[in-house]
Amino acid sequence: MMLADPSKKYRRMYQRVDLPDRQWPNNEITKAPIWMSTDLRDGNQAIFEPMNMEQKFKMFKMLVKIGFKHIEIGFPSASQIDFDFTRMLIEENHIPDDVYIEVLVQARDHLIERTFEALAGAKRAIVHIYNSNSPTFRQKVLNVDVNGAKQLAVNAAQKVKEYAAQYPETDWIFQYSPECFSATELEVAKEVCDAVTEIWDAHPDHKVILNLPATVEVSTPNVYADQIEWMHRNLARRDGVIISVHCHNDRGCGIAASELAIMAGADRVEGCVFGNGERTGNVDVAAIALNMYTQGVAPELDFSNINEVIATVEECTGLPVHPRHPYAGDLVFTAFSGSHQDAIKKGFEYQKNEEIWDMPYLPIDPKDLGRDYDAVIRVNSQSGKGGIAYLLESNYNVVLPRRLQIEFSQVVQQYTDENGTEISAKQIWTLFKDTYVEVKNHHYTVKNYKLSDINGTQIIELEIDVEGETQQLRGEGNGPISAFLNALQLPIDVLNYEERSISSGANAKALTLIELQVKGTGRGSFGAGVHDNTVTSSIEAIIACTNRLIDQGVLSTDQVVAAAV
Repeated sequence: MMLADPSKKYRRMYQRVDLPDRQWPNNEITKAPIWMSTDLRDGNQAIFEPMNMEQKFKMFKMLVKIGFKHIEIGFPSASQIDFDFTRMLIEENHIPDDVYIEVLVQARDHLIERTFEALAGAKRAIVHIYNSNSPTFRQKVLNVDVNGAKQLAVNAAQKVKEYAAQYPETDWIFQYSPECFSATELEVAKEVCDAVTEIWDAHPDHKVILNLPATVEVSTPNVYADQIEWMHRNLARRDGVIISVHCHNDRGCGIAASELAIMAGADRVEGCVFGNGERTGNVDVAAIALNMYTQGVAPELDFSNINEVIATVEECTGLPVHPRHPYAGDLVFTAFSGSHQDAIKKGFEYQKNEEIWDMPYLPIDPKDLGRDYDAVIRVNSQSGKGGIAYLLESNYNVVLPRRLQIEFSQVVQQYTDENGTEISAKQIWTLFKDTYVEVKNHHYTVKNYKLSDINGTQIIELEIDVEGETQQLRGEGNGPISAFLNALQLPIDVLNYEERSISSGANAKALTLIELQVKGTGRGSFGAGVHDNTVTSSIEAIIACTNRLIDQGVLSTDQVVAAAV
């Protein structure tokens, strides 16, 4: 049960940072950091069933394809499968020349030795050692003081340096992480990190990585940014250090913390493609990269086929990507709300002629990620006419006049209310045809017609069923439509008439939309016809609309006056 006064049980887990002249709030992200994927290590250790060799290799190839240059491939001193995987990548020459593989190892002599055995023969590799210096770990886990914690790091750094000298053919980068950095006193973290970089002789031509992790997220992102900026300003040999950040997501702020850390001086970001990792996960690298992309900053990672990336991650980890996951989820480019749909529909009209992406509700063009626009607008009971009209136009080239949009949206609304489900573009098109084309009650049915032209006058002769009774009608007019209406002799006026092709090729079909009004009533309705012959399409639209007017009680078949042929 939650406490009424949580201060009796919980306290702030970080120290305030004295940084009155902090600079990071005024900075912007203008270039991509170095990215390091830990999907194969931190991500792999946090799933129900760790990846097998085949899955690891598939994940590795995907990470290379995306563009990662630093890839943490495992913990070979602690896992035989990680050891074997490391050897396989090296011996079978699967590592591109510009990619550094990285392995993690605890600050213990025999584990460091085993790690270098795993990396023997690698062209480029990062050896990553770590130990915690936080008060909680010093007191409750390691039972050491600050000097004791520092000595663990110093001893490990010395061993790494010695073993690396035995493999001069490899381009080595050394990395040290003061685990739980964000919960460690800054002076302590600096003291330990400086001792490590001194042993490793960090300088601009031989840079080392200092990874400053939020192993557990314990503060708001601004506090973490202050911590990073303080280290950025105060570390010794800063020009020989790559500051890396590794943010977990315990408070749900891993992305924000990483972004502010970049603004505060971080050079490198560690994380998993979609944020997999211990507990609530590591930072979501794809989200940070695409956040940059939407601000015009090249992320140097390629998510042009994000669906392929999703499929690989889901297959290898057994974890689904959430439908609302930033940029990747099935629903992130989807609008159900009527007002959102209307805004997007209008935005697309302007976007056709604009180079800069500026769309309501869509911060990124789905096509940049290999997605299409099919799922951008989806219709349920909360949707409006804009979304319905957009789906018909984008999928079937059917453009509805505004009054018909309003009328048909009520038909769709009734359908979704009754069924309680989303309705697809195909279902909307079927519902449209059932409502306006293939009208249920056939009070009027044209059996056949003949059209001729005499001195510019169009003459139509037709055989028509009226409530099952066959009649022969004849009409004249300045065009086929007026001739047909004159043949019917009904008290109706044409308020609106539109015709367009809804397919292409030799057998392209025409769609006719017509709005008729019964004279003297002010009441009217719509009808539609679909046929590869434009005249037939128009006749079908008039008949469909007439039948609807009769169903609505506005028109009666008794009003038909047959004209003798």
